[in-house]
Amino acid sequence: MELSKSEEQLMEFIWRQEGIFLKDLLNELPEPKPASTTVATLLKRMQDKGFVTYETFGNSRKYFAAVQKDHYFSKQVNGIIRDYFDNSALQFASFFTNSTNLTAKELESLKDLIDKQIKKKKK
Repeated sequence: MELSKSEEQLMEFIWRQEGIFLKDLLNELPEPKPASTTVATLLKRMQDKGFVTYETFGNSRKYFAAVQKDHYFSKQVNGIIRDYFDNSALQFASFFTNSTNLTAKELESLKDLIDKQIKKKKK
């Protein structure tokens, strides 16, 4: 299941917190701020999708991430690889390294990460 761009924006704030109330979430959002009812509706949708949970404190709800950020983005990246690169991580890596403005230092760091993964896989 995917999040809309607006839902992803809210999840970014939720992921950064150990839990966040609606009023605090509204304070974090950039101007022009959406109506609290709009944010509440998005949170309800996100709850229905299984991305957030909440605890009730009096009349307020404290929202928590039900899905880890790295798990969500891993699924998103794998979907991009599947849908746009014929399910080939190699094609994706080639596109990524050729189509972005990575510096030589960043490419070296990427190479180091790949070398570490190769060593792990060979064990």
